[in-house]
Amino acid sequence: MAIEKFPVEASHIMMFARSVGDGNPIYHDAEYAKETEPGGVIAPPTFAQASAQFDPTYGLRPKIDGDGWFGSGGKPTGTKPRPSSGGSSGGGGGGGGGLHAEQRFIYHRHLKPGDVLTSTNKPGKTWEKQGRRSGKLVFSESITEYRDQDGELVVTAIGVGVRTERPVDQG
Repeated sequence: MAIEKFPVEASHIMMFARSVGDGNPIYHDAEYAKETEPGGVIAPPTFAQASAQFDPTYGLRPKIDGDGWFGSGGKPTGTKPRPSSGGSSGGGGGGGGGLHAEQRFIYHRHLKPGDVLTSTNKPGKTWEKQGRRSGKLVFSESITEYRDQDGELVVTAIGVGVRTERPVDQG
């Protein structure tokens, strides 16, 4: 995911913190936050992931397709049908499946209201392991760098995906 512009707003920070069940007042109370080490409201860990809502190519966001938003009541909700993959639990080559295995965030400074972030993506390391029930497992990193309005690197997000060689044996 690469975004051209992700404005960090106080209300977004507050709603994100509430959505993850974090009631720390540093995420919404400016008077309280003024007396803390950062000196103001900051965003909670993992907040940079909300940038997906500003990426027009993000595949898990609702799309307008002529029949209204997916999940708007205009169509049945749930997962969208996939083409048959011969019993596979996911897509991709070799008949196996893929999943999100890990996410790490490296904060170079706190995100705060008023920041306007941009992001760039680049590949990271790739490695393999032999699975017991699914054959070869291929792990790959994706690195997203978030920079502020001054071009300063503020967050590095490292995601790890894993793809299996074949569907997992059910036995």
